[in-house]
Amino acid sequence: MNTALENKPIVAAFDFDGTLTHRDTLLPFLFYVSGWQAFIFKMLLLTPTLAGYGLGFIRNDIAKERVLTRFLSGMDIVALQNKAKLFAEHKLPRLLRTGTMKRLHWHKQQGHRCVVISASLDMYVRPWALKNNFDDVIATHVELLADGRITGNLSGENCFGIEKVRRLEALLGPRDGYTLYAYGDSRGDKELLSCANYAYYRQIPAE
Repeated sequence: MNTALENKPIVAAFDFDGTLTHRDTLLPFLFYVSGWQAFIFKMLLLTPTLAGYGLGFIRNDIAKERVLTRFLSGMDIVALQNKAKLFAEHKLPRLLRTGTMKRLHWHKQQGHRCVVISASLDMYVRPWALKNNFDDVIATHVELLADGRITGNLSGENCFGIEKVRRLEALLGPRDGYTLYAYGDSRGDKELLSCANYAYYRQIPAE
């Protein structure tokens, strides 16, 4: 690392689904919340949306809102947050990538600021991330009504693509103020990886 980079704070930004975990986590979460019978029924109803998304006809954020509305609309946020914490505690550990978790521990040992930045839902990413010593959590939020019920719509933008960069800069300030390591595995991480000093796409470097 050159002298200019060494004099700046160091930040390590990790994507969640597919990077820290082996797979997507939203569908396992929805399965956990709804149970298998309701999950299968609702997924069948969502077939046109899922097919449209898979073929590139429906945007990521629109597809996500349709899925979340089908599964979560009308639910009480406190009850759902309780389920999300249980999911984070009991289900997410089985989905983790050992190599990426070791890399996280390496960054923490170096005193780097570690951020998880994900399009997945904040309600289960946050409790997991804070328990695993992340310093900051950037994720997608759901919209709430005044009575605490969920609409299924997103609150703010889906944390995907360029939105990851915007949210990171909102948290940490201008991008040139710190040295960035970034880890990702999909097109949703492209912009984040492109602006990093050290970018790792589907790979974990040797320590």
